[in-house]
Amino acid sequence: MLRRLHKDQPESFAFTPANLAWAEGQITKYPAGRQASAIIPLLWRAQEQEGWLTRPAIEHVASMLGLAYIRALEVATFYFMFQLQPVGKIAHVQICGTTTCMICGAEELIAVCKELIAPAAHSLSKDGNFSWEEVECMGACANAPMAQIGKDYYEDLTPEKLRDLIARFTAGEVPVAGPQNGRYAAEPASGLTSLTQYASGRAAHNASAQRAVDIGDTVKLIEGTEVPLTTPWLGSAAKTTAKA
Repeated sequence: MLRRLHKDQPESFAFTPANLAWAEGQITKYPAGRQASAIIPLLWRAQEQEGWLTRPAIEHVASMLGLAYIRALEVATFYFMFQLQPVGKIAHVQICGTTTCMICGAEELIAVCKELIAPAAHSLSKDGNFSWEEVECMGACANAPMAQIGKDYYEDLTPEKLRDLIARFTAGEVPVAGPQNGRYAAEPASGLTSLTQYASGRAAHNASAQRAVDIGDTVKLIEGTEVPLTTPWLGSAAKTTAKA
């Protein structure tokens, strides 16, 4: 599949101060002369900051790493995780369409996206708040069908549940990620059949969903201040940039 940059591009790009510190920290993971190895995490952070990956962002990252622009462009256009067109201001919805999810109802979820967001994938809704696409397996087969909304997984979906999620996001709410049918994680729908001793005293949500609740970054653009900046590979913690 041929992937091109979007025809409309911003004039410039710059990392926020905290994201710049994070990016510079990532570069120190690699020995001198090997800084190009940091290209994927830096492009990813640029996308997390802006919502999508722009040409100025790609060129900015290339300059930071001493790369020719075309080398960075090759990476950005090769990996489908990089969004090369604007995405919804509230959220980008990725529907898993691979075998298990397809069997369990992914096509119905896609129909909801076509109805409520836009008829075609990678298109903005009329209000610009949402976009969607179908993606390959995201590894949550036991909780099929599922979607990644923003950064987190919403699992055990039905068309009605997806409609409700979109409505709640539209209203400014951030629904708790994870299973949407009452399951805690990926245990049988009827309940635990083993390791039942661990059911008491656990956190309100499974580890992934609880982390999303604690950080609050499900559909948030990343400024770099959400969690402390550390560089343990240097042998000491970097100065924290997290909010108090």
